[in-house]
Order: sequence, then structure tokens, then C-alpha cells
Amino acid sequence: MNPAEWLQRTATRDPARPALFTGQTQMANYGEFARSAAAIGAALSARGIGPGSQVAVFMPNRIEYLETLYGIWFAGAAAVPINSKLHPREVEWIVRDAEVTLVFSDEAHAADLAPVFAGTPEIISVDSADFTLMREREPMRAPVGRDTGDLLWLFYTSGTTGKPKGVQITCGNMASMTYNYVTDVDDVHLSDAALYAAPMSHGAGIYNFMHVLRGARHICPKSGGFDAAEVLHLGKSMGPISMFAAPTMVRRLVDAAKAAGETGEGLRTISYAGGPMYEADILEAVEVMGPRFVQVYGQGECPMGITALSRSDVADRTHPRWRERLNSVGTAQSAVQVRILDEQGRERPRGETGEITVRGATVMPGYWKNPEATARTIRDGWLWTGDMGRMDEDGYVTMQDRSKDMIISGGSNIYPREVEEVLLSHENVHEVAVVGQPHEEWGEVVVAFVVMMPATDVDPGGLDALCLDRIARFKRPKAYRFLEALPKNNYGKVLKTELRQILRGEN
Repeated sequence: MNPAEWLQRTATRDPARPALFTGQTQMANYGEFARSAAAIGAALSARGIGPGSQVAVFMPNRIEYLETLYGIWFAGAAAVPINSKLHPREVEWIVRDAEVTLVFSDEAHAADLAPVFAGTPEIISVDSADFTLMREREPMRAPVGRDTGDLLWLFYTSGTTGKPKGVQITCGNMASMTYNYVTDVDDVHLSDAALYAAPMSHGAGIYNFMHVLRGARHICPKSGGFDAAEVLHLGKSMGPISMFAAPTMVRRLVDAAKAAGETGEGLRTISYAGGPMYEADILEAVEVMGPRFVQVYGQGECPMGITALSRSDVADRTHPRWRERLNSVGTAQSAVQVRILDEQGRERPRGETGEITVRGATVMPGYWKNPEATARTIRDGWLWTGDMGRMDEDGYVTMQDRSKDMIISGGSNIYPREVEEVLLSHENVHEVAVVGQPHEEWGEVVVAFVVMMPATDVDPGGLDALCLDRIARFKRPKAYRFLEALPKNNYGKVLKTELRQILRGEN
């Protein structure tokens, strides 16, 4: 079904309920939110935009992001949210590939795009009089009907290994993700608020649906992004708040809370994804801020919907295997099946490593106009995630690394995360990333890139001793490279491709 119907139902049921906020300032109630979206939908329909059309959204986090998304869906079109930090030429590639008819942007980004597109497709700034007129138009009486298999959200992957691929997320995929959230991740209450501190073009924006469905509030920080001090302040002033955060954001939030002597008051739930948290980081997060954390594992191809590690599992320290569970990404979400398979598609025994695969209602139907990539990724109905992991007897999945990140040294497989966990247990190590460096004799050797805690020093010999005490000798890094910061993308993920480039430059 069309999620714009959820917005219309909530607005009909309780039009005066507070809906959209910039910081602590209410900008619209649900009646006003729904009316703006329906009016934008009418304006799009008048331009001939509807089912079969794609409309892009390219702007930082702000309340107009939600208004334009729901306006697009009122018209029956598909939304193409684009990371606001991309270069205009990168945006151009996505817009052309997705056959976008119109782009919603803010004034600054629209100015950057204007020379690239030269009027085609049309660019409308949400800061312009044209957008104001769209909002004030006679609204549509009801959203255009959409079916389960209709395209709703066209998500472009990060493209770290080439041109990004368009992931087709259908109405049914997003409905499944929404229902799974309230079943497996966290319930949403009428008094809650969703805080959009991470990019709305990705996981944070996807988590709007359950909050619209339940009539909760939506808050865009005044900063337009993630500022740890601002998040802590909004928690106290606007809570209870739920938010999506990458692991690096959680690390920064915990550091800020410690420095300020705070505990995260008003932050009811922090769902972290984009990679599992390192054990030392999540232990400290719970110690400092309490049981506020839920881990979610998903991909664009199965949005936020593969496994979940519950709040109780993250906080538990009594179960005989609590540490193993804390280091996992949880158990399969309700609408999917998860299996660990070998290269031939045979299921691996419990406890043994293979590729994590998933099948079910949340899995995409395929990539946008890329049947070859679809055939490589979806086989016999199973999505092959590219992530290596194992499943224990209780169904908990422990993710080890991306299959491409696995290091093969002397014929033995080495998972970088295992080495990283050990190095991070050193009191003076702040961040670490482990990659393989080509070697004539061994094939690859392990190299660790290390960021130290401020005003501290780290002895490589001490790191060696730590590794030799915890893991097999062949897994120990053969070299350490010390950096001021690890290279990361806009979502806080470490760019190991850049680290490998550094090593290639040394050869």
C-alpha cells in the first residue's frame, strides 16, 4: 500500500497532534503536514508525475524532506533520496540513471546543480516561491493507490567498488520493514519523537514510517545533522526520543555524555546499524548511558531488516553467553529467514563461517535496470549479502567481515574484525582498522591502521604482546601504521579501500 495513506489516516484521526519540528520549534501538526504533502502531490500530478515516475530529493535534513517525500508518494511516484554530501557530478549520474523527472533541493544545493542539469530535469528549491506555491495548491483528496510490488524508494548504494547501483525498494518491502521494527526492534508510542541526526537519505529517513503510522513527532536538529551536544540537549528538552545512529555516532555521543557528566536523559532508544559495534564501545555505551541501545543489521537490499539484537540482549550481563550475544548482530527479524551458506549454496553447520544470506518480504526484488547484478546477488530467492558470519545454536548471527575484506595469509583465513577487537582493548587505542597487504610469499599479510587516544602513546611491541596473548600468531599484524584519523564516508564507515591505496603507494 501507499505509505501516504498512513499519513492521511493519522492526520484524519488527530489533525492537531504535533508533527514536524526544527529543534524545539513546532513547524506543523499532522493536519498541516498531510495537507502540505497532498498539495505537493497535486502539483506533481499537474506536471504529469505519477506512477512510473521518479523524483529525487537532494538536501540536508530538514522538515521539508518529509513533506516532499510524502508529496511524491501522494502522487504515486517513487522517491530517489540522494546523499546531500555528494558532488554534483555524482548526483548527475544517479539522476540520469534513475530517469528522474524532477529534483527537490534546498537553495544552496540547487545552485550547485543548476549548471550540471541546465534545466533538465527541473530543480525546485524548497526555499523558493515556487515551492511555497506547491504547498498552497488545492490538495489531493487521497493518495494514488499503490500495490505491494510497486516501486516506492530507489536507493543508490555507496559505489565504493564502482558506479552505485539502484536498489528497488517496494511498498511491500517498506511495509515489512515497518512492521518488523515494532515487532523486533522497538515499539513506537504516541508520546515519542523520531530525531533525524543521521542522513535522511538513508537509515534515519527510512525510520520515519513507523513514527508517522503511530502519530509520533519528527524532529530535525537545527544543525541539520549530527552534533552530540545538540542531541543530548534535545533528549532532555524533547524526549522521549528515538534515533538511528551509525556506530561512530554512538561513540561520539558517549564521549560527549561522559565529558558533560550526562547519561542521555530523554533518549529512549538508539538504534545503531551500519556495522556491529566493537565490544569495548558498546560496553562503555551501556555503562555510561544505560539500556537505550538496539542493534539492527540490514542492507539497502534488505532495508534495516535482516537481524536485530534487542535492548535486553545489549544490556544483559547475566546470561552465560552474554558476551557472545553482545558481539552478534542478533537474530532474524520476523519477516525473513537467515541462513549461513557456503560458496555452493549449502547451509553451513551451526558455529561455522559462511556468507550471510536472507530471504523474505523485506528483500528487494532487484537492482534498477541491472539484471546481471541482480542475478549475482539474488539466487533462488536468497539475497547474498557479501557479509561473512556464523550462526549459533540459538540463532544469533555473528558477522565477521565483508567477504572482500577477509585476509588470506599463507592459506589461512583471517577476519580483520577479530584482530580489531583485540587491538581496541588497549587503553590507548581509540580506533583501528585492519586490512591485508599483498605479499609475495604469504599472499597477504595483516596491517593495522591505528588512531591513538588524545595525548597518549602506543608501543607497537605492546600491541604485539596483546595480540599474541589473545589470538593465533599468524593473525598478528605484521605492521602498524599510525594515523590521526581513519578515512570514513559520510555515514561514518571506515573506507578500507583508501587504506589499501595507502599501502599500495608504499610498495
